[in-house]
Amino acid sequence: MKELSWMPYLFWSLIGYLSGSVLSGYLIPKYFNHIDVCKISDDGNPGTANAYKYAGFWTGTAVLLCELLKAFFPVFLAARMIDSARLPFAFVMAAPVAGHAFSAFFKGKGGKAIAASFGVLLALFPNLFPFAALALFYILFSTVIIISPHLFRSIITFLLFTVTVFIKVSVPSIRLGCGLISAITIKKHLKSSNGEALKVRMIWQRKFSG
Repeated sequence: MKELSWMPYLFWSLIGYLSGSVLSGYLIPKYFNHIDVCKISDDGNPGTANAYKYAGFWTGTAVLLCELLKAFFPVFLAARMIDSARLPFAFVMAAPVAGHAFSAFFKGKGGKAIAASFGVLLALFPNLFPFAALALFYILFSTVIIISPHLFRSIITFLLFTVTVFIKVSVPSIRLGCGLISAITIKKHLKSSNGEALKVRMIWQRKFSG
């Protein structure tokens, strides 16, 4: 059996971490709209949702694309240069998400890493099952079984996403990578908790006012 060299995996993990550390959700609104989303938002999160909310559609869309691509390219390129089936590839997958959540350029602070997570999962092409699973749970809990606030929606989504991947995906590196991604995002969401209560309602349970 060929001996495993950790150096290529460490190299791509570093590249992914540094790429993920570029917080587009802060930088683009700051320099193009002169808005500091960390200061004016309720949660202080330099992410895509706040870019849309405070800087508008076009800025938000630019942030979304940058957040996806900064996580996509390091993992996509690494998967074509090193063996993605080896277990250390899990750390290559988690690196851009860790960079976004704990940025090297923002004193270890960062965002909740949802868009970055999707970027990493897109990079697993042609194996898009993990991407589809995460997207499906987000859609389900946003439109059918409506979970609020968003904090709980994301935590439950990532927990079920992880369980699904461990059941349906046979590649250990992908399973571990998805587990690490979920652990990072859940940790960031728990850190931003402000004591709101979990609320769940079905789509047919409409709220009536007056």
